[in-house]
Amino acid sequence: MKKIFGLFAMTMMLTSITASANAADCVIHYKRTACTGQDAESYKKCDGKQECDKNDAAATEADCTKAALSACDNARVDVTKYKVVTGTFKGAPLTGGFTADGKPDPKGANFCAADRPDLNKCQ
Repeated sequence: MKKIFGLFAMTMMLTSITASANAADCVIHYKRTACTGQDAESYKKCDGKQECDKNDAAATEADCTKAALSACDNARVDVTKYKVVTGTFKGAPLTGGFTADGKPDPKGANFCAADRPDLNKCQ
């Protein structure tokens, strides 16, 4: 019985370690530009900092790319003016298609276009 329990515990531990490693395979980097006077609110999602990394559970590079693209979505148009979103999958940079200022660039790392309807709308 002790051997079975020990084997079960070891299997659970290895599964947990593998799941943790996979979660860190996809890392999304956010850099926000706040609307005037909205720094604290805009940066709240990064614990008060302008930039931060967040792990995503994407299992493939394609899923990680989709996660990075959807990270550009901005519901707080009166709080966050613009975002630069980049990502890595298993340490390799993803190609987003835009420069840091949102201009089209096939080799650009940024996923957020400057002309998105939910960005650059500060009042």
